Amino acid sequence: MKRGLIAATAVAGMLVGVAACGSSGGKAGADGFKGQKLTVWVMSGSNPAQWSKQVSAQFKKKTGATVEFKVQQWNGIQQKLSTALSEDAPPDVVEIGNTQTAAYAKAGALADLGDLKKDIGADWNDAFNKASLVDGKQYALPWYAGNRVVMYNKKIWAEAGLTGTPRTRNALFKAFDTIKKKTDAEPLYLPGQNWYFFDGLTIGTGADLVKKQGGRWVSNLGDPKVSKAMDIYRQYQSFSTAPKNKDEATPQQAEVFAKGKTGAVIAMGYEAATAIKANPDIKKDIGFFTIPGETAAKPEGVFLGGSNFAVAGMGKNQELAKEFLKIALSKQNDAQMVKEVGWTPKSPDLADAAKGNPAALAAAPAAEKAGGTTPLIPQWAAVENLPNPIKSYMTAVLGGKSPADAAKGVESEINTRLAKE
Repeated sequence: MKRGLIAATAVAGMLVGVAACGSSGGKAGADGFKGQKLTVWVMSGSNPAQWSKQVSAQFKKKTGATVEFKVQQWNGIQQKLSTALSEDAPPDVVEIGNTQTAAYAKAGALADLGDLKKDIGADWNDAFNKASLVDGKQYALPWYAGNRVVMYNKKIWAEAGLTGTPRTRNALFKAFDTIKKKTDAEPLYLPGQNWYFFDGLTIGTGADLVKKQGGRWVSNLGDPKVSKAMDIYRQYQSFSTAPKNKDEATPQQAEVFAKGKTGAVIAMGYEAATAIKANPDIKKDIGFFTIPGETAAKPEGVFLGGSNFAVAGMGKNQELAKEFLKIALSKQNDAQMVKEVGWTPKSPDLADAAKGNPAALAAAPAAEKAGGTTPLIPQWAAVENLPNPIKSYMTAVLGGKSPADAAKGVESEINTRLAKE
């Protein structure tokens, strides 16, 4: 039965308040949960095979219960998750995008996890854990996060006579220009609406996408710093023939890269596996390096994109869910995520886990020196809902509009979404 959690006029992901009323579902301890099943929603591509196998085995050994991972698709997930969390029998544990956690927590849809982070013994970097906190309370725990790197085709770069990797933005642009002149390859595949990369650029310029005005959050796209970030994006995109009105998943940019005709893409580390699956022969040609910034001392700004684990506020197996989180987010299993997928290490003691993964090694410097997220406010989830107005802004600028005029064209929509309570 629905509990009226979703307001009919709300943008997906913005919920009306419901008090958490889950029960423990059994007493804690190795024998207290024997025979029970825990349902965990994970997003497509999030739970790698070996990580899932060892977490499941450890969970069963400790609790006697089994875990069922139910894979969800990103498209439309806010609507689906909003509905599920309003049911009498929601999934016990859910993966939530780190920029959307505040919205669900404010609505009362997530359980307060108290000192669970301390119980786990985690020493995660503040940048990773910040998105799990709402009003100082721990409503989720960071599962993984990563940032974009340059994934390049070493064969194409060698054909262009390029050696080493660029350490400044200008050097990177010169490398792209060289590839354009000396090979038949496209220097860079960058669709016009890779907005998470754009968000990283705004972080690098010190821009904020929203601001407080008259006690309310409103768009800040008209800020000159945002315009500067968009101009940098425009310079990158000038080396690409990718559509200006599509994002990196339409089509999957890793599959484009797999064809062997692209010098580089701005990618998450896990996209290498997608490319290799599409074309196993590309594996030997794939390399990674940190996205260089204006100077060699500081990389390009990057968005720390990833997910948190949360326990459903209406869930009836909250104690068992917490036992799962203790296991899933242990140092051993966090290290497995870094090794297996290439996620950025979220604590200093996970650095060694990245040594065998070149994508993780390339991501680490930018995460440490120039990483950030979208605004961590409950209203932000509505801004990301489709159709994403920031993507429209980007396409408008790439189509010839000034950043100021493009901002004016979408700010009304952004402000309407930010005003949703």
